Amino acid sequence: MDKIALFLVVIFLMACSSTKKLVDSAPTTPQVEDAFQMQRKDINIVKSTVSQHEIKSHIQFLASDELRGRGMPSPELKIAAEYLKTQMIFFGVDTLKGHGGYKQSVYLDNEKPPSLGTFKIKNNTLNFAQEFIMVKGENGDLSAPTVFAKSGMGADIADLDVKNKIVISYCGDGVEQSPQAWFGMARAKREALEAKGAKAVVEIYQSAQVPWSFLTRQLTRAQMKLGKAEEVTQSIPHIWLSTRDSLVIKDLVAGNHTAELSIKGMVSEKIESYNVIGYVEGTDPALKDEYIIYSAHYDHVGVGTPDATQDSIYNGARDNAIGTAAVLTAAQNIAANPTKRSSLFILWTGEEKGLLGSAYFVDHSPVPLDKIAYCFNIDNGGYNDTSIVTVIGLTRTTVEPHMQVACNAFGLDAIEDPAKEQGLFDRSDNVNFAKKGVPAPTFSLGFRAFDEEIKKYYHQAGDDIESVDLDYVTKYCKAFVLAGRLIADDPEKPFWNEGDKYYEAGKALYSTDSSN
Repeated sequence: MDKIALFLVVIFLMACSSTKKLVDSAPTTPQVEDAFQMQRKDINIVKSTVSQHEIKSHIQFLASDELRGRGMPSPELKIAAEYLKTQMIFFGVDTLKGHGGYKQSVYLDNEKPPSLGTFKIKNNTLNFAQEFIMVKGENGDLSAPTVFAKSGMGADIADLDVKNKIVISYCGDGVEQSPQAWFGMARAKREALEAKGAKAVVEIYQSAQVPWSFLTRQLTRAQMKLGKAEEVTQSIPHIWLSTRDSLVIKDLVAGNHTAELSIKGMVSEKIESYNVIGYVEGTDPALKDEYIIYSAHYDHVGVGTPDATQDSIYNGARDNAIGTAAVLTAAQNIAANPTKRSSLFILWTGEEKGLLGSAYFVDHSPVPLDKIAYCFNIDNGGYNDTSIVTVIGLTRTTVEPHMQVACNAFGLDAIEDPAKEQGLFDRSDNVNFAKKGVPAPTFSLGFRAFDEEIKKYYHQAGDDIESVDLDYVTKYCKAFVLAGRLIADDPEKPFWNEGDKYYEAGKALYSTDSSN
């Protein structure tokens, strides 16, 4: 990019919110020149230091057959974590002071469903995975009278005698209609009823939003959940019941029957996995207490059903060895050429099991969340256009100009999510930060639609390095590193654009007004 083009880019940046203060103060020629020089310096650093051979070596190792798809839990995922740690050491990336090492333990419960379960009332027997699913519980047999509690919450149970009874209620609180929200309420409902002496909770599921058949497919298989280092105390059984048999529901709502619940074959396995974290201190005395996170998940789906070639190893080159390689590339680059803000390089575990590593981090962050200025996350399903980078959330924060400049520097364009119907922003690790208020997009390989070219490789055995365009991937990694450097060196702190659904959470986190 020649000097005139770069100068025009700087003028464009000055017109955007990320450089609002420079515009408001009528910048002088030295100010413009300083911005230009900083941008040119970062471009030159990236162009002269990022190597395709090194990027390829990371992808080659992480997506090799020997790592067997990096499933969780697996010995191979632990090998991957050790590789990431070793690379951090080799690059000269530090551990975060007071953190104790490069690995953050993430404690998980791998809960396997019952092999047999029945719920009996009067002359009716309902079976696990057909008429009911487990929300929480242990193996055992239980017989107790039933009592109907409407929503099972608040005023509906305030004066209700539930001691030593099986409490029947509808899912949710009687107001919220989202099954996802009902799941969020389930724990509080169960704990409140258990505190009043209930023996079990049976919720009647009534929703047209999520069919019962879909629910049973998702919730009758092994589930990975965040746990604790210590043993988790048992809780009373909690099930969701289908409304398929209206006569059974009528009996349940009537109450005052004896019901029997029998659960056998449930297994809960405790697992320790790891987020891998590296740190580089910033150079600016006023900005180094703020952090830019560069992140990607390094787990994948492991070994699965063989494809037409009888390949059963789901290597996960695109998803997400490329993303992991990009973060390692940023770590190497910034360790040698630190930015004004401090940097955290984090590789997440458990993304494929429900964004678990990032969920654990935001609740156990070794640095205050309000000191995290930006989470620059990577996740990938694939690509179908090698002229672009698709940034999920590009237009949602004030750093869009930096994204555009970084991509343009390597012959690429940055575009916003073209497949919003997929809900991708809320399906990757970035969302756990966004919910807390931290600006957090996902920097993805270029796609114009979530089409057959994407599905050809997404969670498929063919997603290996042999099918990857390394020239394009190298440009993509360079654009990621440069965008991060521009954000980290900008005196303006990134923020959500006004009107975004996470804008208010950001204001609350940073205790700032809309001018940021």
